[in-house]
Amino acid sequence: MIPVPAQSEDLPSLEVLGRDLLHVTSFQRLWSILRPLACVAAYFVFARHEWWIPAVFSVAALMFITYVSTSHDLLHRTLGFSRPVNEVLLSFTEMLVLRSGHAFRITHLHHHRHFPEDDDVEGAVARLPWWRALLSGIGNQSRLFVWAWRRAQPADKRWMVLEAAGVISVVGSGVALLPWSGILIVYVLLVVTSSWLYPFATVWIPHRAEGDNPLTQTHAVRGRLIPELFLQHTYHLEHHLYPGVSSYHWRELARRLDPFLAARGVRPVVTP
Repeated sequence: MIPVPAQSEDLPSLEVLGRDLLHVTSFQRLWSILRPLACVAAYFVFARHEWWIPAVFSVAALMFITYVSTSHDLLHRTLGFSRPVNEVLLSFTEMLVLRSGHAFRITHLHHHRHFPEDDDVEGAVARLPWWRALLSGIGNQSRLFVWAWRRAQPADKRWMVLEAAGVISVVGSGVALLPWSGILIVYVLLVVTSSWLYPFATVWIPHRAEGDNPLTQTHAVRGRLIPELFLQHTYHLEHHLYPGVSSYHWRELARRLDPFLAARGVRPVVTP
């Protein structure tokens, strides 16, 4: 697990909240890896039969539900894999959506430590109007990669070179296969255009850059259907406060934090 310092000195410790929140079962680890793979496989099966509506929905499930959950846990090392295995899985999982896992880790951990400061490249869109946050998604992955490269250690740079080469190879293969099949290049286009929504969906919506402390800079969300649909990723405040807790336990973490948050005037956003 990557240690990220707590952002508020008066947060209850994990010893108080319960260290069971750090436990992840073998099945949960396996399920985390299989979910995005199942979505990718579903896309190619549906696309092969020209069932384009379920094919598009498969990519949507990959991009906004399954992959993002798995990748988040891998970059925070909360699934309990050994470090070498975690490095490989992070790179592989991000490659499914044509991204550099190690660039993402550099920018995302910096975001955790420095939001909403001016040098938080990932969280900067939280200060923008909604329409500019949407537009910022175009080219955002390239900007994050360049920012991360300038700050990466040699080991991370080696991974980033391999990941960039992998992305270029997939895109090149999609173009080369066009005379016979457009399935791969359509996948590339769906993944790339979907990723344009990430700054808006994963930064602008859950954050409030105008807040004056960690408890007011990220939304607390409560509900049943929406959190389940997005595999608990609506519990964004809880994730920022305790990044060492896996997404499997964010709902329970939120439940245990509720009295603490209520006593400090945090009013959750209630969803279905």
